[in-house]
Amino acid sequence: MKHNYLNNLPVEQAKNIYFSHLKEVGFTAATEFVAVSDACGRMLKNAAYAHICSPHYNASAMDGVAVKASKTFAASERTPLTLTPEDYVVVDTGDPLPDGCDAVIMVEDLMECGDGNEKIIAPVVPWQNVRQVGEDICMGDMIAPAGTVLTPSLCGALLAGGITETEVYKKPLVGIIPTGDEIVPPTSAPAKGDIIEFNSTVFKGMLQGFAAEARIYPITPDKKERIAHALTTALAECDMVLISAGSSAGRDDYTCEIIDTLGRVCVHGIAIKPGKPAVLGEVNAKPVIGLPGYPVSAIVIMDEIVQEVMDVYYGKALSQKEYVDAVLAKKIVSSLKYSEYIRVSLGEIGSKLTATPLSRGAGVITSFTKADGVLIVPQNREGLEAGDTVQIRLLKPLNEIKNTLIISGSHDPLIDEAANFLAKAGAPFRVCSTHVGSMGAIHAVKSGLAHLGGIHLLDTATGEYNRSYVAKNFPAGGAVIKKGVGRVQGLMVQKGNPLGIQTFKDIKNVRYVNRQRGAGTRILCDYLLEQNGLSPREIEGYRNEEYTHTAVAALIAAGNADAGLGIYSAAKMYDLDFIPICNETYEFLVDSRYLENPMVKAFFEVLESEAFQERLTQLGGYVF
Repeated sequence: MKHNYLNNLPVEQAKNIYFSHLKEVGFTAATEFVAVSDACGRMLKNAAYAHICSPHYNASAMDGVAVKASKTFAASERTPLTLTPEDYVVVDTGDPLPDGCDAVIMVEDLMECGDGNEKIIAPVVPWQNVRQVGEDICMGDMIAPAGTVLTPSLCGALLAGGITETEVYKKPLVGIIPTGDEIVPPTSAPAKGDIIEFNSTVFKGMLQGFAAEARIYPITPDKKERIAHALTTALAECDMVLISAGSSAGRDDYTCEIIDTLGRVCVHGIAIKPGKPAVLGEVNAKPVIGLPGYPVSAIVIMDEIVQEVMDVYYGKALSQKEYVDAVLAKKIVSSLKYSEYIRVSLGEIGSKLTATPLSRGAGVITSFTKADGVLIVPQNREGLEAGDTVQIRLLKPLNEIKNTLIISGSHDPLIDEAANFLAKAGAPFRVCSTHVGSMGAIHAVKSGLAHLGGIHLLDTATGEYNRSYVAKNFPAGGAVIKKGVGRVQGLMVQKGNPLGIQTFKDIKNVRYVNRQRGAGTRILCDYLLEQNGLSPREIEGYRNEEYTHTAVAALIAAGNADAGLGIYSAAKMYDLDFIPICNETYEFLVDSRYLENPMVKAFFEVLESEAFQERLTQLGGYVF
């Protein structure tokens, strides 16, 4: 018997032909609004921004007693301090911090003296054992960009950020039509010659893993008219149809002919073994695929073709996870008492994977939403050193991790906004950014841990930004500065400026919230202190450090602080008053080896686009 296949194409060629055709006919996802509680596994249509802070109130992080920290400063082992019931309020984990209190003493550190009195032998500092407003998520923060597949932890992050409903892409409904005269439903007592139909169950499970829903239709005999009728019915109800068996060139194999009659056959016959007889077609702008009847052959086509059809539908690939080796970017100190699971972000710099530990706080859900993998530190090991080769259990596809633009340095919302622009444009890579300050950017680029980093380092001697720092740290070259934006830096204060703050010198008399060491804003703060004849010791809250402008704004808006340096867009986001201090230059330090890297070039193309600059204008406080 002559086997008439239309094609015998290499796999990649067959896929290119088929996927190009599907895109031409408009096979793409519709959208719908769903409750976040039901959205796990769904893909975001637009970026998700937090509506509220998490926590949205100052919360006790421990069981114990809430106190005013300054009342405990005299406590020591030699001079224990007795607290009377008037000095404290009993709190449990998660309770709101009582008015007048700014710290919590753990119950384990209390010694009962009777009559309600408690003795302590060590002081607490302000905000110790307290989860401050915005510790995990700050109102206005982008929790996830467009195109993100919602994980259980990310759904939790959205809910924690006050988002209860979101727009997602609809899951495609895929119809499965099993065919064959000898095929019978599953049974424990098949007759001789009966073949139990189990392929549909396999396909349904695989489709669920591809973020699709499945509908299995009744077994259809090998009759051309019956199969054509079943296909017409399924096409009216589904977004895509799989026909199981009947795709080859045998006497009763009608799939190719039926598809060609109702629509178009793009490929019939692929140079792949097993799986050659597959039919790739389209009817009414819906994919129709004829799968081989042999289970192994069909599964190969499901993995190689059907999963990537879902990629065309969603614009994002899904794949199995695995373990990889990576170089640890930062020292980890671990307890001897536990096996510790540490979330890490991963990226490929040069030819090596680097693993950067994320926040380890038990209440910081965003560390899981940003994680690419998990590093397990065994029990009875104190930790790991930077530079160690470690094994990472992947939470995301390795290909996605390798196609990652790593940005490490000073925080600015424009990085997240640029990442969102790239995601919406269908960029074949993602952006991963960590907020480690401007000096952290220099270290990361110098150590080969990032492609680029945001910097705004003021040379207090010349008034120039960034140049002298780069020259000092890269005397032989190896990094260049790329244009970023101008930003307005100033004091963020509570709405209405109730304390009447007018100049930077006024922070001497208020509660200040600072940025971390190495941050450009911290350097600016120290410069301004010197210019105004102030000492850090005179500033209440000088050592109260945060890693982002929005975190500073959130604490001021919550009443935990009165003032802090930051950019105008953060003040605007939190409806704070803003006292301009200076215009600064925010630029990007780029490893010279990656200037022509497609990801780096695409990132800067977004920054230079009119649409992106319009978005920054909406945020406010940027100068181009």
